[in-house]
Amino acid sequence: MDGSPPQQDELAAWLERTLPRLWRNAAPVSVNVLTPDASGRLFYRVELAGGESSTPNSAVVVELGDHDLPPYVRVLKLLPDPPPEPPYLNVQRFLRSIGAPVPELYHADPAARRLLVEDVGELSMFVAARTQGRQVDDLYRSAINELLWLHVEGTRALDSRCFASQISYDTRLFRWEMNEFLEVGLPCHFPDAAVNALAPELDELAGRLGTFTRVFSHRDYHGGNLFVQDGSSIRILDFQDALLAPHAQDLAVLLTTRDTTGLIDPALERRLLLFYLGGLHRRGAASMSEAAFFESYWLCVLQHALKVVGRFTYLERQGKNGYLRYVPYAVANARRALRELSDFPILSRTLATFGAGAPR
Repeated sequence: MDGSPPQQDELAAWLERTLPRLWRNAAPVSVNVLTPDASGRLFYRVELAGGESSTPNSAVVVELGDHDLPPYVRVLKLLPDPPPEPPYLNVQRFLRSIGAPVPELYHADPAARRLLVEDVGELSMFVAARTQGRQVDDLYRSAINELLWLHVEGTRALDSRCFASQISYDTRLFRWEMNEFLEVGLPCHFPDAAVNALAPELDELAGRLGTFTRVFSHRDYHGGNLFVQDGSSIRILDFQDALLAPHAQDLAVLLTTRDTTGLIDPALERRLLLFYLGGLHRRGAASMSEAAFFESYWLCVLQHALKVVGRFTYLERQGKNGYLRYVPYAVANARRALRELSDFPILSRTLATFGAGAPR
C-alpha cells in the first residue's frame, strides 16, 4: 500500500494487528473501497489470505463516521441519553438473537470507530432483479418474508436493551422529514408552489401517520440494502437506524424506492401487499382491515416520496451525483398515492405541475 493516503495506511496497520487475533496467520491481500451510497459511513472489502480453515475469503470494514445517531434523532432528541455503544452493534446483536439474516460481526473496535463484518457479496436485490434472470415476484416475496420476521418476531422480542425500542416514527419525525421537501425540493422542482399553503396538508399527513400502530422497523428496507446469496437467500444490511414505525413504512420503501416502478407494476404491488397482509394474519399479528392497511400504505408512500424529493435534491446539491434522476419516480409515486387518497388537494395540484419525464 505504498503511497496510499494516511487513512489507508492507518487502516492497513489496524488490519495487520486485528486479523491475526481473529484467525491465526491471517493477512490482508487487498483493500478496496465500496460505494457508500448516501451513507455517512465508509466501507472497504478486504481480501484475506492465510489463517485457519475458518478464515473467510473476504470481510468488510465499516468505518462508523463521526456520529452514532442520525440527524433526526439528534435534532428531535428522540433518545434521552447518548447511547453507550454504536447502534450498529446494539441492533445487530438484537437481530442475530431473533435469527434475522444480518452479517456476522467478526470484531468491533468502538475506540477506533471501526468494525469488521461478514462480506455478503456484491449482488444486491436491485441488481439481481434486473440482471440475473431472477423472478422479480419471487425475490420480493423472499424480502417480504424476512420483513414479516422483523415486524412480528422482532416486535415480540423487543425490549429496552435494543435502542430501536426507544425511537418512534411518530408525527414529529414524519413531519420533520418533509421539511427538506418544502425547503429544497419545492424551490428546485416546483418554483411556483406556495409553501405556506402546503404546510397544513403536510401537517395533516404526518398527523395521520402518527396514529398507526408501530412495529419493529428496519427503516431503510430497499433493494440496495438487501443482498442475494445462493440464488434466493436474502441478507439484510444497513439496519443500524432501526426504530418503531407503522407496518407499511418498510413496505413503502421496499416497493417504491428509486426506480422500483421499472420492476414492480401496480398489479404485482397489490399482490405483494396482500401477501404481506396474509402473512400477518397467519402469524396472528394482524389487527387491521384490508382497507385500513392499504390506506396506511398509500399514506406512507406519499410521505416517503415527498421526503425523497427533498433529500435527493439536497444530496445532489452537496455534490453526491446521480440522485436527481430518481426524483421523477418519487413524484410519480406521490401522484399515485394522491389518486388513492383523494384528500390532499393543494399537494395534488402542486405535483401536477412537475415537468415531463416521470415514468407514470
